Amino acid sequence: MLCCIIQQEELIKQLQEQHFQQYMQQVYQQQVFHQQQQYRQLQAMTATQNSMPSHNSTPSHAHQALQQQVPPSQKNGGEGEPVSSGQEDANNQNEIDEVSEELPPIAAASIWTRKDVKEFKDNLKKDKDSVIKVGSGETVTVRVPTHEDGSCLFWEFATDYYDIGFGVYFEWTVSPSNTVSVHVSESSDEEEEEENSGKEDVEKGQDEKKDDRPPTDEIIPVYRRDCHEEVYCGSHTYPGRGVYLLKFDNSYSLWRSKTLYYRVYYSR
Repeated sequence: MLCCIIQQEELIKQLQEQHFQQYMQQVYQQQVFHQQQQYRQLQAMTATQNSMPSHNSTPSHAHQALQQQVPPSQKNGGEGEPVSSGQEDANNQNEIDEVSEELPPIAAASIWTRKDVKEFKDNLKKDKDSVIKVGSGETVTVRVPTHEDGSCLFWEFATDYYDIGFGVYFEWTVSPSNTVSVHVSESSDEEEEEENSGKEDVEKGQDEKKDDRPPTDEIIPVYRRDCHEEVYCGSHTYPGRGVYLLKFDNSYSLWRSKTLYYRVYYSR
């Protein structure tokens, strides 16, 4: 009797291993397919941009970030005083070029969906760290540091009954560990932080506290996803060392909490 039980356990382990290998093979095939599509799109975009005048080219993320920081007096059509000469514009352009040279380009992410949402959630229910309750008006940020042995990040997630906002960002900072961490914030906290970052309190005096947050690039903008109907999956090739920020946004929901099932892993 004991021998039969041992044989059954070994058989179950073999079947689980075969199932996992088949699943990972499908994931890699889907990733390769999406990367090939994106490569063809990139070639087409490059050919189009080469045929256009250089002054019509789209600025990079670093360019956009610096342009947003330029005060009104240095922007075309601003309400401040006009620039007396082209020296300030030249200095701003030099700063933009320096930042652009420091940060490598960000590749596009691959995104796809699967229909086995029930099976996916049932498997993750066994792991309490893979299930998060996102309260009404809250945003959960899952911080995933790049792994020294990895070259690509994968993510999968689903919810119960209702959709949720999702986006991916990359923070150019060196994490002291490879531990995945979860941070919860309310929408009012983020709005207040954004407002205070660009204000000076007259009574308080000039705020000497500088924004020392590391530069961050947007990989996937936050949009509402119907992840209660399908498993949303994606992957992204490491642009360098840093921390991925997976944002699950429920700030638009004033009354409903969302149950989130997710997992992240890397490939070599």
